[in-house]
Amino acid sequence: MATFQIFQSSGQYWYYLRADNGEIVQSGEGYTSKASCENGIQSVKANCQPHRFESFFESGQYGFNHVAANGEIIGRSEKYTTAQSRDNGIQVVLREAPEAHMQDLS
Repeated sequence: MATFQIFQSSGQYWYYLRADNGEIVQSGEGYTSKASCENGIQSVKANCQPHRFESFFESGQYGFNHVAANGEIIGRSEKYTTAQSRDNGIQVVLREAPEAHMQDLS
């Protein structure tokens, strides 16, 4: 089961979504409060539909942005070397994020 990890760096709160193999699949932006970061995670969970993912290829790497209904990016993928790996990452988010637990490392 994937896990959302909340951590603090440079005075802001961030999240990683880690797959059960420990790999980071998606990460969020910096938030000024832990509550805002937790709200960002709830938005990720609520927006786990295939049409909320924008795939891209840039500088020889594949990736995706996870976009909320208002068009705001709520998560970004790690970079992948193949489109298939990127698509697998999207599938992990779709399948695992809605039920993923939060782990507070801050």
